[in-house]
Amino acid sequence: MSQLLRDIEELIFMSRIKQIFANGKAFIPFVTAGDPNLEITEQLVLAMAEAGADLIELGVPFSDPVSEGLAIQKADERALLAGTTADKIFDMVKRIRKTTDVPLAFMTYINPIFVYGADKFLSNCKECNMDAVIVPDLPFEEKDEILPYCEKYGIDLISLIAPTSKERISMIASQAQGFVYCVSSMGVTGVRNEITTDITQMVSLVKAAQDIPCAIGFGISTPEQAKEMAQKADGVIVGSAIVEIVAQYGENCVKPVRDYVFAMKQAISQ
Repeated sequence: MSQLLRDIEELIFMSRIKQIFANGKAFIPFVTAGDPNLEITEQLVLAMAEAGADLIELGVPFSDPVSEGLAIQKADERALLAGTTADKIFDMVKRIRKTTDVPLAFMTYINPIFVYGADKFLSNCKECNMDAVIVPDLPFEEKDEILPYCEKYGIDLISLIAPTSKERISMIASQAQGFVYCVSSMGVTGVRNEITTDITQMVSLVKAAQDIPCAIGFGISTPEQAKEMAQKADGVIVGSAIVEIVAQYGENCVKPVRDYVFAMKQAISQ
């Protein structure tokens, strides 16, 4: 078999998430589903995809988002007050899938998955053509609580590592799927003026355990920060900065978010 045919075969069987990293540095924006309402969220997803987003994280609003800073906490509150539910989010994703096939990942917590029913939740993810789930409060040692359902329905369970993971990084990375979410800073999500963690070392430890893409999240907000982080990893994740734009502009947030995503994608592509 020629190398060209082998490359084509590899691409065919490569997950959509790995494909986006194969195409260059990935920009991954986050929005809270239902903030300010699901109609606007749907417009935001389509606008961000058009602006160059490679994968989009949809936050499932939860009353106790322990990993989130104030911006996303308030976004969750607004979304819940607007009547956002998991079923309504699934319906929204089905509508989105009629227009775009941009890779999508749910960012949620283990409690909402358990309450909904893990098998039912992941089955609906497959039906909606979701690509991954990220569960920040699920310890690596307890991943089997939902991993069998993810594997049953072909949904990547994204692993997270943090500056405190240290000797656990190799263990986590060796079993990771899709990409590894590298948490850049201690504490909760939120915009930071400076990121001081040795990202290069974190990424090196991951790559030594498995050749898998690494994306950096927590604290990144400016094109300059995004460009710097992209030089050290395979992708950049931005959440709070976008959520703050949504909070500022409300139902008029689509264009400002689109412009922001375009600028960030351009920064990491240079």
